[in-house]
Amino acid sequence: MKEIVLDTETTGLSVKEGHRIVEIGCIELNDLIPTKNKFHCYLNPERKVSAKALETHGYTDEFLSLQKKFPDVVDEFLNFIDGKRLIIHNAEFDISHLNNELKIIKKDVIKNEIVDTLVLARDKHPGSSISLDALCKRYRIDNSKRAKHTALIDCDLLSKVYINLIDQKEPTLNFKNQDTAKIKTNNEKINYSKKLVKPSVAELELHNSFLKTNLKKNFFN
Repeated sequence: MKEIVLDTETTGLSVKEGHRIVEIGCIELNDLIPTKNKFHCYLNPERKVSAKALETHGYTDEFLSLQKKFPDVVDEFLNFIDGKRLIIHNAEFDISHLNNELKIIKKDVIKNEIVDTLVLARDKHPGSSISLDALCKRYRIDNSKRAKHTALIDCDLLSKVYINLIDQKEPTLNFKNQDTAKIKTNNEKINYSKKLVKPSVAELELHNSFLKTNLKKNFFN
């Protein structure tokens, strides 16, 4: 199954207070490898951005007023995520806002399978900070570009965090010819230690004699 790493930015925290989505970002994964398929849009929320949200993502009312509205992009967005598992950090937040936008225009709510990486992180690292920044630090993922919270950058970081949370190595493309006889499967253990050579009885006797002679010399001199 293909997966979609999804993130949104909003005018504020609460749907109940009338806050709306200002940005949607999606990156498609195929066998955990990002494909070239992405969905991204800025949205006119038709309301003011809260001071806290502006500090978080930096999208001003003036900038957002020039963007498309959710009904203009909804079909493209739903087609992009159709039938795919959604990977979201704190899924309750993003899904509640997306479903609110869908309800406003009388569309069905999202019914995709969802993996909440916040839940995965809480189970795997109980008692530790599980914010996206904290998880990037834990897994040594470079998040230096995350000066502000932007949907596509967060999706890219989350895709790397997700791979670590499910105990997978970040996939790489290998174009070299490989000798299959030398390839070890994931279940095989490679022994990196040197071969152990046991001394013979005669060698042990010579060694013991040498130690006795030299120890006596060192002790009395």
